[in-house]
Amino acid sequence: MSEVSTPALRAEALEDLLVEQGVFAPEQLDAIIEMFNERVGPMNGARVVARAWTEPDFKARLLNDATEAIAEYQFEGGQVDKLVVVENTDEVHNVVVCTLCSCYPWAMLGLPPKWYKDPAYRSRIVREPRRVLEEFGLQVADSKKIRVWDSSAEVRYMVLPQMPERLLTADETARAAAVGRDAMIGVALVQ
Repeated sequence: MSEVSTPALRAEALEDLLVEQGVFAPEQLDAIIEMFNERVGPMNGARVVARAWTEPDFKARLLNDATEAIAEYQFEGGQVDKLVVVENTDEVHNVVVCTLCSCYPWAMLGLPPKWYKDPAYRSRIVREPRRVLEEFGLQVADSKKIRVWDSSAEVRYMVLPQMPERLLTADETARAAAVGRDAMIGVALVQ
């Protein structure tokens, strides 16, 4: 029998308590978990990125008004009422933070990672972005400018990462599979 982690035990205990207290029915909790596992998350953002890499008209619409450009997808999960997508280029590397709390485009990227909510990340990425990115394992050339975008309750940001050359001949599905959440936040490159 495999050992169950402490967070998993806490989650199970919380689920049992919520059901026992009548806050949720088991089916409601299953539906919420299914939504976050299958319909909300970085796979949505990755699909949008892969499409932008191959369709110049869509990319232009995405960079002009991301909220409008992604409306056709009808993503669940929210937090994209005012979405702005910023593009990484040979001259500029973009990174996203919410200095106040953890404002984040859930429908596109899923639940925010623990480090995104950490006060150290939220303050340091603004003051010393190059150094923080290095701590994530990302070396940004000194010749490249780093722009930090501060998400808020009014506007959320997502990075359109650069497509690696090795993906030029890949299909859209393979391209989307290569795009990770951290690349769309700007703390990593597409793998």
